[in-house]
Amino acid sequence: VKKKSFIRFTHCLHFDHEYFSLVMGLSTPGQTEITSLDSGNIDDVLNNAGVALVNFYADWCRFSQMLHPIFEEASNIVREEFPDTKQVVFARVDCDQHSDIAQRYRITKYPTLKLFRNGMMMKREYRGQRSVAAIADFIRQQQVDPVKEIHSLEEVNTLDRSKRNIIGYFEKKDSDNYHTYEKVANILRDDCTFLAAFGDVSQSERFSGDNIIYKPVGESVPDMVYLGSLTNLDLTYTWAQDKCVPLVREITFENGEELTEEGIPFLILFHIKEDTESLEKFQHEVARQLISEKGSINFLHADCDKFRHPLLHIQKTPADCPVIAIDSFRHMYVFPDFKDLAVPGKLRQFVLDLHSGKLHREFHHGPDPTDSTPGQEELVGEVASNPPESSFQKLAPSETRYTILRRDRDEL
Repeated sequence: VKKKSFIRFTHCLHFDHEYFSLVMGLSTPGQTEITSLDSGNIDDVLNNAGVALVNFYADWCRFSQMLHPIFEEASNIVREEFPDTKQVVFARVDCDQHSDIAQRYRITKYPTLKLFRNGMMMKREYRGQRSVAAIADFIRQQQVDPVKEIHSLEEVNTLDRSKRNIIGYFEKKDSDNYHTYEKVANILRDDCTFLAAFGDVSQSERFSGDNIIYKPVGESVPDMVYLGSLTNLDLTYTWAQDKCVPLVREITFENGEELTEEGIPFLILFHIKEDTESLEKFQHEVARQLISEKGSINFLHADCDKFRHPLLHIQKTPADCPVIAIDSFRHMYVFPDFKDLAVPGKLRQFVLDLHSGKLHREFHHGPDPTDSTPGQEELVGEVASNPPESSFQKLAPSETRYTILRRDRDEL
């Protein structure tokens, strides 16, 4: 087992043409209002900001140096449009000077731009183009009301049921109940569609007072009603998050970097997009067998056609789908047979064998002696092999955009 260590990668001298042209094309910055954060003021500043974009940087990193004038100019533009200093805050953290803050927010690369709402760090950081226009536009998007008002209950019947919808029925907009709902919608705006009806429009749905319902994906799936207190933000958010962020998420080329950076292995179902039956079986078994492993492995599904390359890595093609595999970011391991998915404990054991190192040992040395059946010993030499290298590690943050603080992983 290798010791875990942090190694600073200083090869951040690559000049991206995007950066060069942007920096050279900037006008002279005006008065900037970038708030420098430290352990003494960070909580107060972030908790009192409707939206805060925080640049976690290191002075020695070339990419951080390139971003500074862009970040400052974007702040100037946004300040002109949103002059309320508590509505939008641009801030920065020198991670060398304040390593405790960097560790608190799990900074693994420089620069990292994280978004906060009322003190809560959003799961999705800013990964877009590092230009003044792009960053300013990103903040503008954060100011758009995430809740669409319903003016007739007929609109509910025409909802896009391929998306996760949450609908709130309120007596009035200016109420504590709605303000809680609005905060939750802002936090989960990328994961669910939020709608609301007020007054006479919502009256028929408020027979027991203001309420919130969740409409899952699918026309025939029944609604789910929130039964907790609407003034309790934590409770309301926890309920909504459970509905909006599924246990088994889809991996795409758009969110691959984000998922890879979470740093835990992938358990992936590769399936044909139209094959919803296999996905439902996988979702059911993950919920039944692996709920306790939620923090140690990511449960994902992927389109076989879009992710042909990872399939080729494990000597499979879309014709072989559905296929289940683990990517540990070092190697890939294939679940022997999709038909065994429903065998009690089979999928769970596959994951436990990853954590124990058994999958890796068996690829290098053949089956463990305790697992060998009579007559199998002489086949060990033939069975032993090298596991395919990780395919999804290639989706991790690029060293042409970031200075990576790389942590050596245990061999899995």
